[in-house]
Amino acid sequence: MREVRPNGKRVLVVEDKPVTSRICMKTLVADGFEVDLASDGLIAKYMLGEAKYDLCLIDIRTPAMGGMQLYQHLEKEHRGLLSGVILTTGDVISPNVDRFLSEVKRQFLPKPFIPSQLRTTVEETPRQMQSLDNTCNDGR
Repeated sequence: MREVRPNGKRVLVVEDKPVTSRICMKTLVADGFEVDLASDGLIAKYMLGEAKYDLCLIDIRTPAMGGMQLYQHLEKEHRGLLSGVILTTGDVISPNVDRFLSEVKRQFLPKPFIPSQLRTTVEETPRQMQSLDNTCNDGR
């Protein structure tokens, strides 16, 4: 059995499918993250007002408030979290989803995914966003 060492980072997983939520929870907790789950964007919006998160894994297609609307909320109210956003969906052919992903330029993890893909994406997110920020800042 692997010893879990807390890494001091907190993740909000916004996912309406219980199986996917459990995979995310088990994988991220095993990697030392504190994980909170929200089954839709409205619940996540409330949770974002109650706690500080380092990363946010957002399913684009959730009931009540989808990931695109939640992302817009983050842009207005939680800009500091934007660099820690990872978007996920199984809907990779929708023109709206494709346009959204192109516009926001955030990490994307297509479904279905396995724990090692989630782990790699979580590890890469801070590095890729720092690289993107540096590229944007160099152009000013």
